[in-house]
Amino acid sequence: MEPSVRVADFEAVERHRAVLQQRLCVDTELGDVSQQLVRTEPLGSSDVLKKIENVVKETLTYLAKGEAPVITFDKRSSWENIWFDGNVGLQMVSDSAMSKVKCECPRSIHRFALILKALAMIYKLVQSNTYATKRDLYYNESQLFGSQMILDGIINDISCMLKVPRRSLHVLSTSKGCIAGDLCYTEEDGNRVNCACNSTAILVPSNVDGIQNLKSAAKFVLVVEKDATFQRLLDDDFCTKLFPCIIITGKGVPDLSTRLMVRKLWDILHIPAFALVDADPHGIEIMCIYKYGSRMEIMETCKVKAEIQALESISSDYLTRVYLPNKLKFGGWI
Repeated sequence: MEPSVRVADFEAVERHRAVLQQRLCVDTELGDVSQQLVRTEPLGSSDVLKKIENVVKETLTYLAKGEAPVITFDKRSSWENIWFDGNVGLQMVSDSAMSKVKCECPRSIHRFALILKALAMIYKLVQSNTYATKRDLYYNESQLFGSQMILDGIINDISCMLKVPRRSLHVLSTSKGCIAGDLCYTEEDGNRVNCACNSTAILVPSNVDGIQNLKSAAKFVLVVEKDATFQRLLDDDFCTKLFPCIIITGKGVPDLSTRLMVRKLWDILHIPAFALVDADPHGIEIMCIYKYGSRMEIMETCKVKAEIQALESISSDYLTRVYLPNKLKFGGWI
C-alpha cells in the first residue's frame, strides 16, 4: 500500500522555499551586487561582433608596423587567477596572469591560425543569428583542427579573450542532460514541450537561453547525479507520488546546458533545488559544480563515502518510498 502524502509532510520544504524567497526579496531591495552579476544579460550581437573586429584590427596593426601579431587572454589553467565569491561562485581576478599566443613562435603559430579561423566561424554565426554546437564546428573543419579537444580549448580561450560567455558566441554544447516532471516550456522554434506527458525524460535543449514561457506547479527541483538513479525515479513515478516536482540529471559531471537549465528554473520559478548525489568526494564535487564550480576535500580526509545504489540492498524502492520522502519531510538535507 502506498503511503498517503499530506501537505504537512512537506512543511520543511515549504519553510525552506519561504526562506529562499525572502532572501531573494531582500537582495532585490538592496540591489545586491553579487545577484546582479549572476543575472547580467549576455552581450548583444553587435557588441560581440565589435569585440571580434577589434581583435582583427589589432592583428592588422601589428602587421602594419612590421611586428609579429600576439593574441592575449586570461590564463584559465592557473588557480591563482581565480577567487571564490560565496554568492556567485568562481570569478576571475581583475589582474590575472595572461596567456600569449605569438605568431612568430614556431610552437604557437598553428594555434594562432586556428584561433583566427574559429573567430571567423563565430563571427559568421553571430552575424547571421544562427547557432552551432562545438561538434558541428569541428566536423566542418575536422582536418584543420585535428581533434574536438583542440577546438573546445580554442573556443574557451576565445570566450576568455573577448570576456563573454560562450553562449554569446552562439556556440553550444551538445546537451546530455535529461529532465522530467511538472514542467512545460516553449523552445526557441516555438515547439511546446510538456515534460510530464512522456513516459521517458526530455533531453535538455542545447540553447537554454531560447526557452520561454516556463510553467510549473512544482514545489522543488531534484538534481540527480546518476542517470541510473534518475531512471529509477522515473520508473517509480516519483514526480507524481509526492508533491509535483521536477527532476533533472546531467548524467555525472553536468554539461553547461544542464547547469543553465537548473539556474533558469530557479530564476523563473523560485523553488528550492536539492541534489541527490553519492556521499563521496566525486558526488560532492558534482553538487558543487551545479552551484559553484568548486571542490570540497572533507571526504578525502575522512576516507568515508556512501553510494546511492547501496539503498537498493534494503529494497528496490527504498529510495523513492522511504529515503527521499523522509529527507524532504524532515528537512534532512545539507
